[in-house]
Amino acid sequence: MAGWRRLLRLLRLVSAAWVLLLPRGAPRAGLARAEDLDSCAHLRLGQYLCKDPKIDEFTQEPENCRDTTAWVECRPAPNISCRLPNGSEFKFSGDEVGFNKTIPCRNVSGYSYKVAVALSLFLGWLGADRFYLGYPALGLLKFCTVGFCGIGTLIDFILIAMQIVGPADGSNYIVDYYGARLTRLSITNETFRKPHLSL
Repeated sequence: MAGWRRLLRLLRLVSAAWVLLLPRGAPRAGLARAEDLDSCAHLRLGQYLCKDPKIDEFTQEPENCRDTTAWVECRPAPNISCRLPNGSEFKFSGDEVGFNKTIPCRNVSGYSYKVAVALSLFLGWLGADRFYLGYPALGLLKFCTVGFCGIGTLIDFILIAMQIVGPADGSNYIVDYYGARLTRLSITNETFRKPHLSL
C-alpha cells in the first residue's frame, strides 16, 4: 500500500513539473484562451437556443422582416464560453443574449392564399381569382369564355393551389406562419452534386 502512495506522489510531482516546464503561450489542458475561442455566432447546433420570432398577425411574417430577412435573439447554453462581437470572452449562464441570428422571411402585400384558393374554386369560371390577384386581362378573358369552357378554371385552380401563380406585383401570398407553405426546390451553381460512380 505504501508503494502505491509513493507512486502517486511521484506522478503528481512529475505532472506539476511538466506544467511548469510548458512555455507560457502554450495552452494547458482544460484552459481555453480568448484567442482560441470562436465567435458566439459560430456556435454549433445544440450549444444555443433561439427564440421564436414575434409574428405579425396581418402579414403572418416576423415583425422585424426587412428585405426578406429578419433576426432572432439567441442564447448560448449554460457554461458555454465564446467571444462577443467586441472581442471579449464571456461565460454564459443561459439567460443572456449572445448573438442575433438571421432567418429568412417573405415579402407579402395583402393577398391571402386562402382567399385566392376559395375564389378559384367557387368563382374561377367568372375570372374572380385572376381579378383578385391583379391580372385583369386574364380575368376578363376567363369571364367572357366562362373559364375557357371549364378547362382554364381547373388549370388555374391547380396553379393557385400549388402556389405557382401568385400575385401580379411579385409578392408572396399571406400564409399562416406555421401553415401550408410550399418551397420550390431549384438547382443552382451552389447546389451540391454528388459525383457519379464510374462502372
